[in-house]
Amino acid sequence: MAGPPGRQGALAAAAMGAAVPLGCAAIALGPAAALVLLTVAAEPLLVIVLVAGAFVWLLSLLAASLLWAVSVRLSGREDAALLLLGAAAAVLLQELCRFACFKMLKKADEGLATLSKDGRSPISLRQMAYVSGLSFGIISGVFSITNTLADSAGPGTVGIHGDSPYYFITSAFLTMALVLLHTFWGIIFFDACERRRAGGLGLVVGSHLLTSGLTFLNPWYEASLGPIFILTLCTGLWAFSTAGGSFRNVLKCLSCKQEPEGQAMLYSALQVPPEG
Repeated sequence: MAGPPGRQGALAAAAMGAAVPLGCAAIALGPAAALVLLTVAAEPLLVIVLVAGAFVWLLSLLAASLLWAVSVRLSGREDAALLLLGAAAAVLLQELCRFACFKMLKKADEGLATLSKDGRSPISLRQMAYVSGLSFGIISGVFSITNTLADSAGPGTVGIHGDSPYYFITSAFLTMALVLLHTFWGIIFFDACERRRAGGLGLVVGSHLLTSGLTFLNPWYEASLGPIFILTLCTGLWAFSTAGGSFRNVLKCLSCKQEPEGQAMLYSALQVPPEG
């Protein structure tokens, strides 16, 4: 039995209003959620690293907020130049906290190796670098997209005053790129710190500053979204190579073949049984 027309219209409007924030949230945080479920959630130590990394990023946000409040109070203005300086300072504080996270996890890795019977840590520093970068990306993405998702739930119409109607979807894709970039930056940054390569550290900080600067081109989304995704792709390939990956390994993974069903392996003798 159908309900009153007014009630059906209200339910339809509510469903349509929920579609935008749910879709944008899936775009922005879906890849990160999949990475957490597939690569982190099953390992308790990695979950601890994930939470610790998010906490360290929150410290950088607190420091950046205090610096912004003091700067506005002393200067008495909030113009574009001060906003650019504030964004640059926030990026540098994040990278400083990333370095502090590296030092902390390095000590934790040495402690785990000391407690282990075989003298090796149960998780590698590369795993810590990946999870730490992922935690930086997730928590920064959550803070970046939360207000946008709240606004996308309505009421209102995007672009009604001549602005771009693609604001919400573009914000979601920018957040997704930022999450992935932080993950890649974590891998590269930790490797550069371990090998004492100042060039790698400089490129990570420089690309982070460049990404932050490109967002100031919004709402000219063609000039910001495209370069940021190109940077994400290049940084991802760099992180893949840094982590020890190669095209040969990818092909080997994709060309896995199952054992023929007509043969059974005797693991005790390590030979195929004769046909009888």
